[in-house]
Amino acid sequence: MANSKYRRLFEPTKIGKVHLKNRLVKTAAQTYFFDSGEHRISSLAKAFYGAVAKGGAGLVIVETPAMEWPLAETGDRRFRVDDDRYIKDIRELTDAIHKHNCPAFVQFYHRGPWGGALQSNRQSDQPVAKRVAASAVTLGALKSVFDESSEEEPPEALTIAEIEEITERYISGALRVAEAGFDGLEINTGGDHLGHTFLSRFWNKRTDKYGTQSIENRTRFAVDIVRGIKKRVGHDFPVQILMNALEIGAGEESLSIQEAKEIAKTFQDAGADSLHIRSHWVGVHQGSFCQEVLFYPEAHVPLREFPIEMDWSRKGPGANLPLTALIRRVVSVPVMAVGGLDANLGEKALREGKADLIGMNRRFFADPEYPNKVAEGRLDDIQPCTHCNNCNKGYGEPRTCRINASFGTDQYEVTKAAKKKKVLVVGGGPSGMQTARVAAMRGHDVTLFEKGPYLGGSLPLAAMVKGFEVEDIPSIIRYFKGQLRKLGVNVRLSKEFTPSDIDKITPDIVVLALGGTPTLPDVPGIDGRNVIKSADLYATLRFFIRFLGPKSLRFLTKIWMPVGKSIVIVGAAIQGCQLGEFLTKRGRKVAIVDTEKELGKWMYPERKTRLFYWFRKKGVTLTSGVKLEKITPQGLSIVTKGGNEQSLQADNIIPAMPLAPNHDLMKKLEGKVSAIYTVGDCTSPGIIPDATASGWQVGNDI
Repeated sequence: MANSKYRRLFEPTKIGKVHLKNRLVKTAAQTYFFDSGEHRISSLAKAFYGAVAKGGAGLVIVETPAMEWPLAETGDRRFRVDDDRYIKDIRELTDAIHKHNCPAFVQFYHRGPWGGALQSNRQSDQPVAKRVAASAVTLGALKSVFDESSEEEPPEALTIAEIEEITERYISGALRVAEAGFDGLEINTGGDHLGHTFLSRFWNKRTDKYGTQSIENRTRFAVDIVRGIKKRVGHDFPVQILMNALEIGAGEESLSIQEAKEIAKTFQDAGADSLHIRSHWVGVHQGSFCQEVLFYPEAHVPLREFPIEMDWSRKGPGANLPLTALIRRVVSVPVMAVGGLDANLGEKALREGKADLIGMNRRFFADPEYPNKVAEGRLDDIQPCTHCNNCNKGYGEPRTCRINASFGTDQYEVTKAAKKKKVLVVGGGPSGMQTARVAAMRGHDVTLFEKGPYLGGSLPLAAMVKGFEVEDIPSIIRYFKGQLRKLGVNVRLSKEFTPSDIDKITPDIVVLALGGTPTLPDVPGIDGRNVIKSADLYATLRFFIRFLGPKSLRFLTKIWMPVGKSIVIVGAAIQGCQLGEFLTKRGRKVAIVDTEKELGKWMYPERKTRLFYWFRKKGVTLTSGVKLEKITPQGLSIVTKGGNEQSLQADNIIPAMPLAPNHDLMKKLEGKVSAIYTVGDCTSPGIIPDATASGWQVGNDI
């Protein structure tokens, strides 16, 4: 029985004649879980979408197939619908979803004016679809520093014959996916894809029947597709349209909510069975659908300049809800809300009449069982999406998730081990907690030693540095702590493991999750009094976190910190960059240098772009490829990659270098236990997703 707190969320509903057991919809988003070549429906795609269906979704919308031709075949991880020979394989995917009594839609969209980043992995000798739009328009002065496309040349304006060919491509594709078992189709005319370029006065400068003279003309491309599908596939085959209800940043030519209302009514009259409502900020592609990104590290424009038609009170989540409500008032078909929603926001939106369907994506990435766990009141068992954007770190490669290490594999369930073993995990960071959790789920007797007074390893410190408005790192700790408690893991805090403990515990298996070893640059003066070594700084901060917690400590660091007013950070990977952000927000003058060429290693592209833009505004300098000469009481002397000597004046020098593997204890344990594993930074220093992935792998191997 569904949790009564979420009564509306778990009410059955329907789109057209397709019945949904609840109102939770897994929205379409590229996972890149498909293969290139003739047989594209991979085991990864069937496993993930099958897991989402089994997890209780009311509807699964599968990501778009390739809709642009010619296709850059090598490296393109989308399935194909341009020929009947693909139908048989596609049916394997719909069968994997239908197996769990869940309907399946698929989204179609043409990338249109996109280029550059999306085609960067293609072979140089391969033909590729040209960039096209309703008109040959470029962003020009509106081009944002956050725009992921490097293209400066305008896309080509489509001819009428080309528009009609693409229209037919959609209709014939719909016929094939229907034959392959899909229950409906979503046409994406939102974002900055091809469909939107006809609807927007900024993108559309045409004077023919697809021009901006009327709403009828602007909607003609999408309307012809809907009517063609209804005629050829059948009126009972539902078609949902994804549309922008507001376009931001294109000045007077931006799509307004008043225009969107008329467009929505036109789509309904054409036969659309439901609408999916979004918004789009021109030149800010990722921030338009992951709206919390707009606030990292700070809002790129003053909050008073954000569109008043949207709700920014939560700094991202639920921002689109006022738009969804306005569209819902003028149509009678179901309307879906999206944008950082969870069960609480979704239920509230349904009860207030702002939406009929609640769309989610990243929450399903983090936990495909989200609906079932909500319905059963098992909220503490939900793997939390922390809005880290690890799942958006690149194009063309299979997605991964910080918390859900099974995402991107073909295994979503933990199986019981053939034989119960006594497992000792040493270290309570994310890799250690993950290993202990999975091993206990497999039926093993698990003990976890943590030398510190709390679980989480460096996570509380990371939360203190990163803050809590954009990412929710503490939820990771809460989740793992709760799971270890429920699974009966014997957690022993403030207990430092020694080899002699082997004789007392007699484990069958030892897993070392000790974390990495701090490193220091090889430079004269590194032991100077003005050098604050990261190990010492972190030890001090951990002491205070124990008593104050990361939130209180973060607040207090705005009042006082044991560092000077000017700082040089040595190390420009994610550790140094995030420390630089933290110190800059506390009034310090910061310079960041690195001997390596790459800046911002391990940072997700959109976050790195935004942070570096913010650094430039704040006067933070980033210098790569330097040679460290010496540390003096006045600062750090370097030689740039251009051969210039520089003296960086600073009160303090803080090394923030990536960790090194830590194999010391493993060597001491050799021969004392039958099997030893290492996980996380202990064996291969990385970031949180690497830690949870290694713990998942080892936990399943035991």
